[in-house]
Amino acid sequence: MKIVCIGGGPAGLYFGLLMKQLNPAHQVRVIERNKPYDTFGWGVVFSDATMDNMRLWDRTSADQIQAAFNHWDDIELLFKGRRIRSGGHGFVGIGRKKLLNILQARCEALGVELVFEQDVSSDEDFSDADLVIASDGINSRIRSKYADVFQPDIVTRPNRYIWLGTKRLYDAFTFDFQQTEHGWFQAHIYKFDEHTSTFIVECPEHVWLAHGLDKADQDQSIAFCEQLFAGNLAGEKLMTNARHLRGSAWLNFQRVTCGQWWLQNRHGSHVVLMGDAVHTAHFAIGSGTKLAIEDAIELTRQFQLHGDAPEHIPTVLAAYQELRRVETLRLQNAAWNAMEWFEVCGTRYCDQLPPEQFMYSMLTRSQRISHENLRLRDAAWLQGYERWFAERAGLPQPAALPPTPPMFTPYTVRGVTLKNRVVVSPMAQYSATDGVPGDYHLVHLGARAMGGAAMVFAEMTCTSPDARITPGCPGLWTDEQGAAWTRIVDWVHANTDARMAVQLGHAGAKGSTRRAWDGIDQPLADDDTEPNWPLLSASPQQYLPGTSQVSRAMTEADMDRVLADFVAATQRAADAGFDWLELHCAHGYLLSSFISTLTNQRTDAYGGSLANRLRYPLRVFNAVRAAWPAERPMSVRISAHDWVEGGITPADAVEIARAFKAAGADLIDCSSGQVSKAEKPVYGRMFQTPFADRVRQEAGIATIAVGAISEADHVNSIIAAGRADLCAVARPHLANPAWTLTEAARIGYTPQPWPKQYRSAKGQLEAGFARQAAQAKASA
Repeated sequence: MKIVCIGGGPAGLYFGLLMKQLNPAHQVRVIERNKPYDTFGWGVVFSDATMDNMRLWDRTSADQIQAAFNHWDDIELLFKGRRIRSGGHGFVGIGRKKLLNILQARCEALGVELVFEQDVSSDEDFSDADLVIASDGINSRIRSKYADVFQPDIVTRPNRYIWLGTKRLYDAFTFDFQQTEHGWFQAHIYKFDEHTSTFIVECPEHVWLAHGLDKADQDQSIAFCEQLFAGNLAGEKLMTNARHLRGSAWLNFQRVTCGQWWLQNRHGSHVVLMGDAVHTAHFAIGSGTKLAIEDAIELTRQFQLHGDAPEHIPTVLAAYQELRRVETLRLQNAAWNAMEWFEVCGTRYCDQLPPEQFMYSMLTRSQRISHENLRLRDAAWLQGYERWFAERAGLPQPAALPPTPPMFTPYTVRGVTLKNRVVVSPMAQYSATDGVPGDYHLVHLGARAMGGAAMVFAEMTCTSPDARITPGCPGLWTDEQGAAWTRIVDWVHANTDARMAVQLGHAGAKGSTRRAWDGIDQPLADDDTEPNWPLLSASPQQYLPGTSQVSRAMTEADMDRVLADFVAATQRAADAGFDWLELHCAHGYLLSSFISTLTNQRTDAYGGSLANRLRYPLRVFNAVRAAWPAERPMSVRISAHDWVEGGITPADAVEIARAFKAAGADLIDCSSGQVSKAEKPVYGRMFQTPFADRVRQEAGIATIAVGAISEADHVNSIIAAGRADLCAVARPHLANPAWTLTEAARIGYTPQPWPKQYRSAKGQLEAGFARQAAQAKASA
């Protein structure tokens, strides 16, 4: 084949040498606009896994790169006068110029033609090529030329950064946070050769503007950074090797993704994007070069598998795109999480978190590194942090015993102390008769109360017959229902140390439907057995277009009646002995329908601005809080994201939380969605935790994290990082009522107490998990 690589960065060079090595008969050219052995930039970071991969594909260049690498295990944080260090992170760094020089020399040794000082504007300059690799960087001309096919999505991020170097050498990957009168700056620092370290300085746009750095030239910006980080630099200077710049030297990171990665041009040549031309990953996790190298490896692998003749190119490129897209998105998502953490740390974490917790939050920022992964990297550091966290939670930590994991530390709100940070989510069971909970609820809730969780939520409990979702929903509008709940709460209190919580709600426009197993969200058959009932909402709406019953807008009289129903239910809940009350203002139910713009089109005092839309939910909250005993906590569940354009956003959720906090809420239960069937949520493990994190830090109120939290590692990571104060676990508790006890045994936390009736099973379960862990370690 005739192969042309446009762009002599890591992707183009490495693919060129791999294909020449695969088949020396290939004619391979790499076209670079810079001079021979001349490049710009400072150090790049590799992972050990990438190096292992490179050794398999070209041992010669891998050994040379390995010899030039600088290795370090530690991450060091400089923050608020503290120096905190954690080890076991295994980074390797190399100068970008050194890396490219090694690859250039290897290409020449294999017979790859290197063409320098040629600025390519079009793939059609090489009409005789079978394959054109467009590895021409983030501002790819080839990608731009065929934008209608490649479908690039380029997002410019708000932070500003400047990429510098220094002769000061560091023995750890160092993060230095400095506060100014206008906000926070952070430096990402790592040594990449025996003489030099990379020194990237980053800050939010508003901080950059406030310091006048938009008007500063390159030399002035460097002088500013030298003064800001003078204590760290210890007399050394900062340097740039960028070309002379007019105006600011500060950049905005651009995240690049593409819908299509390859095409066939009008000359019959196949053109494929590679490296930064097709994807970028933020320097916060240092994966840009890794992605470029592994693009080259995967495309070579596909030619090896399918054949490296021209007729196989379409099959190869299709397989390459499919395989690389999955891995790239995974890394880009991790990089996005890390990038966002640095973008908001000045307003969200720097002032709110103590240095110890700030360090933990920073280490786990990408959500790729979990609590137990930190233990593998640096067990001593993590144990010290666990001990600090537990003592801060008021739990003494004897030096002779292992520290208490964060999920098993106590949490106190008002007059209620929870024994740990796990709660059983409210989960609809649709098994009540005329709103009365029965033996089923006693067994269901009682089993989970014995299973180790600190608190068990009953499912959404309705305040009137027309507040129900289905005919099977429980309520608290009669004394008979109150007595039935008293029986359940008394049993839990008598037989366990778990707390019981009630969640009061009104279904609104999502009511009068069948039980889930008979057709979720489908309206009742409206026969003599189960007739429909009229629906209320903030505005007329139909939850399932063309299917659901249409609700009518509430009048003032309706509002007064529903508010009175909530107060009466609250009083019955207090009499029943519930320890905790949550007001349901999420998921498109009645109170939620007032909050979201998707369901509230009112033109009176209850519509329009967010303050107006919150008016009725806050009225209900205030009345319920006044009726609920002062010593018992009260939380509010909100939909922190509607996942629909024009609906509630996480920024709105912060304002909603602030309003409920001002009214006296103790915690915000941060869920999302289910307001509109037009929603397009982005699922994933712990996918709703970022909402709890943002609300907690920005609104200054405790939160409950929910959504795809399924193992102790998740809970420990969330609680330890301060992303939430409690974790509500739903489906895992349906599958295993003793989920909390099981997870304690799985992670080896043997001090976890068990119900006396079940203690004979405790040792056996713990021993089984310990045996599995030992076997896994032995086979690793």
